[in-house]
Amino acid sequence: MSPAVIATPIAFANLLAFMSSTFWGWMSERIGRRWAMIAPALLAIPLAPFYLFFDSFAVMAIAFTLQGFAGSGGMFGQVPSYLNERFPTEVRATATAFCYHQGAIFGGFCAPVLAFLATQWGTGLALPMLLGTCLGASSFIVALLLGPETKGKEMAADLVLA
Repeated sequence: MSPAVIATPIAFANLLAFMSSTFWGWMSERIGRRWAMIAPALLAIPLAPFYLFFDSFAVMAIAFTLQGFAGSGGMFGQVPSYLNERFPTEVRATATAFCYHQGAIFGGFCAPVLAFLATQWGTGLALPMLLGTCLGASSFIVALLLGPETKGKEMAADLVLA
C-alpha cells in the first residue's frame, strides 16, 4: 500500500480525536468529568479487535478512525482539566504536572514491552496491543471510579496572601 493509503486513517483518527475532545469536554459539563472519560474508554475496548485482527483494510481503517474518537480524544482529552480540579491551588501546577508526566514516562515503556511480548509469544504485535489496550483502558476506568468527581469544583485559592 502507498504511504497515502496508510496515512489516511491516521489523519482521520487525529481529526476525530480533536473533535471528540471538544464533544467529550462538552459532555463532561453535563454528565460529569469521570463519566465523560469512562464512556469513551468503554468504547475503545471493543473497537481494538476490529483494527488489530481483521484482514479487511476498510474494517481496520474505520475501526482505527473510530478509536481516534474514543481513545485519543475521548479518554485523554479531559485529563488535564480533571487533574487540575483534583488539587488545591497551592500545589495545583506541580501536582498536575507530576501526575500527567508519570503517565508519559511509564507510557514510554509501552513500545519496548509490546515488542518484547510479541517476540516472546511469537504472535506479532496484534495480541500484545490488544492486551495493552484492554488493560490500559480498564485500569483507566478503575482509577476514575476510585477518584472523585470534580465537575463544578470551585477553583478558588485556599491560601490568602496578605
